[in-house]
Amino acid sequence: MTNTDTAPATSPRLTKALRAAISAAQGRQAQEIVVLDLKKVGGFTDYFLICTGQNSKQIGAIADAIEAVVKEKTDDRPTIIEGRDRTEWVLLDYFTFVVHVFSREARAFYDLDRLWGNAKRHEFDS
Repeated sequence: MTNTDTAPATSPRLTKALRAAISAAQGRQAQEIVVLDLKKVGGFTDYFLICTGQNSKQIGAIADAIEAVVKEKTDDRPTIIEGRDRTEWVLLDYFTFVVHVFSREARAFYDLDRLWGNAKRHEFDS
C-alpha cells in the first residue's frame, strides 16, 4: 500500500536543497514529480526525487537545471552523477536525497515507485 500526500514544494519537512531540486524540475517541465520519504523504511538515503522527461534532451536539461539550482541556492553538489551520457536515466546523489530523472520507458521498467511502495509519497505539480 502506498502513502500519498500532495504537498506543496515549500513543505517544511523537506530540506532547502530538496525543495530547490523540485523547483528546478518543475521549471524544466518535468512530469510525474514524486518525492519518496525513505527515512522510516530503511533506505540508504532520506528521500528519492523521481521525475520523468519526455526525451533525452529534456532529461539532460532537467538534470542540469537541478544541479545548477541546488548549487546556487545551497552550494550543495552531487557526490555521484550517473547516466548523463545515456540520458535514459540520470541519477544525482546528494547523500541525503537522490534525484532520478527518467525517460517514460526507463521509469516504467525500473518502477522505483513500486519498489519503494511502503515509503510515504509526496506528489508535486509539473
